[in-house]
Amino acid sequence: MDVIVAQNLTKEYNGFRAVRGINFRVREGECFAFLGPNGAGKTSTVRMIYCFSPVTAGQLTVLGMDVRTQAREIKSRLGVVPQENNLDPDLKVLQNLLVYATFFRLPQRQARATALEMLDFFGLADKADEKVDALSGGMKRRLTIARALINKPRVLILDEPTTGLDPQARHMVWQRLRRLKEQGVTLILTTHYMEEASQLCDRLVVMDQGAILEEGEPRQLIAKHIGTEILEVGFAAAREREIVRELNGLIRGHQVVGENIFLYPHDGQELLRVLQKMPFHFGHQFLRPATLEDVFLKLTGKKLHD
Repeated sequence: MDVIVAQNLTKEYNGFRAVRGINFRVREGECFAFLGPNGAGKTSTVRMIYCFSPVTAGQLTVLGMDVRTQAREIKSRLGVVPQENNLDPDLKVLQNLLVYATFFRLPQRQARATALEMLDFFGLADKADEKVDALSGGMKRRLTIARALINKPRVLILDEPTTGLDPQARHMVWQRLRRLKEQGVTLILTTHYMEEASQLCDRLVVMDQGAILEEGEPRQLIAKHIGTEILEVGFAAAREREIVRELNGLIRGHQVVGENIFLYPHDGQELLRVLQKMPFHFGHQFLRPATLEDVFLKLTGKKLHD
């Protein structure tokens, strides 16, 4: 079942087209991501999905309902984790969840039971009576996600869920999100972290300047556009033509990035041996696994964080 369907979805702000007629479908129970740099249109897209921002043109349905006419029903079935933590600093940890539960008119006993369950799930049970400001950044993020689950949503939307977190806190959040997916919750996230998309996502779309450039499973996209490996060659851009000509048949493509060349080899070790025998002086020669950022670089000519 498709829980979200977008057809020619468009969003404009005062004449600026932030989302340019995109099409995508999200299946029930999967983790689906919008990958791209700041300004790509990711947040504008998810804000239309959770009915925060009206659709300018096109069609968008969530759980079989039209966002234009059934926003209230849609919101009641979603959980939303915004880009910035917006917890109430005047309330204690447990109180933040209980107050939020009143927005969904949950019975007090049910709300308290769910809140305690969520605090335990996110490793925050011992912080229930502490003020929010006493929590670390990672704990605040986990609490924000826990709050979004208070109404037991079918779909959880997370806008840049781990931005600003240290690696340990980021992995903790990933672990909890994987467990939610195993429990049947559909996850939709925006991210500019390639590792986050690779770790969590079943499928993703690569966005830039409001358009979808590619869609598919992370590994399939890497295999399609790059292969399994990248050979980075430092200070080689000036000899691009000579290098590519000499390595014809050993590479499936290449990309010039500043003074460096990224080569896409059929066999990385063989390419490295041939390259080292060439009568040119290069800088570093680094063979590494290909990533989603390499896909983005190939599609747009720029790095994901640019």
